[in-house]
Amino acid sequence: MAAVSFGVYRAVTRRAPSPRGWWWAAGVSALFLAFSVVAAAREGATGFWTEHVRNLWGNQIWFDLLIAASVALFLIMPRARRVGITPWPWVLASFATGGIGLLAFLATVLRRESQGSSDRHIEGRSRP
Repeated sequence: MAAVSFGVYRAVTRRAPSPRGWWWAAGVSALFLAFSVVAAAREGATGFWTEHVRNLWGNQIWFDLLIAASVALFLIMPRARRVGITPWPWVLASFATGGIGLLAFLATVLRRESQGSSDRHIEGRSRP
């Protein structure tokens, strides 16, 4: 929780994105993947489903996650297209793995954007 809070704080308070900002999203994605593998190994690959259909609060959390992921994809997809990334494989990965795929998608977009900014800076063009 502290890492997520720090990442959000940094994103909100910085004027220009860091060229290495994609590392944060990639790191959180990798850590969450590792945690999810352990959870699936111990509880079963479909253990999450039981929690989401157990009661109304489980349903509410499930719908909240779906809405949040949809909003995130809606915001990331235009940026992905702008830097030449085909978003549909990442959308499918996000639906299949949740936050793991979504964070990996974000890391890929941020990395590509930072490479584009570096290329423009090296070529002597002004940054957008």
